[in-house]
Amino acid sequence: MTLQLGEQAPDFTLFNSELKEVSLKDFAGKKVIIHFFPMAFTGVCTTQLCTMRDNFGFYEGLNAQVLGISVDSPFTLAKFKEDNNYQFPLLSDFNKEVSKAFGAYYDEFVFNLKGVSKRAAFVIDENQKVIYAEVLESAGDLPNFKAIDDIVK
Repeated sequence: MTLQLGEQAPDFTLFNSELKEVSLKDFAGKKVIIHFFPMAFTGVCTTQLCTMRDNFGFYEGLNAQVLGISVDSPFTLAKFKEDNNYQFPLLSDFNKEVSKAFGAYYDEFVFNLKGVSKRAAFVIDENQKVIYAEVLESAGDLPNFKAIDDIVK
């Protein structure tokens, strides 16, 4: 079940593409924009994260942190981040626990792949409550970037 507005976001600790642990609580006092994406190096996922990359300056003055999360390994995410010059952390939910906790999880995806993050976007406020939640059923759709920007500012 997808997290609802006003709910406390579940805390998590995941490894980033630099093999360092990152927790949601590390960003207490900031807004956090979390983008779940199914798989690195695929067309729509690249578009999703490149849109955030290209809009990154918008968030810099707003006390906000962008995070990308997928079930890819930290090693795959490191190459994906390097190839696309992402300036925000990519976190590996390899064990699929965070995707499930946020309700952004496919039991079965294309090509009979089991356990893949759904494309989703969440904004967590400074007190770690959910103030925006969008989970897309179709991996071909993109989040509403304007709605995310509006809620962050």
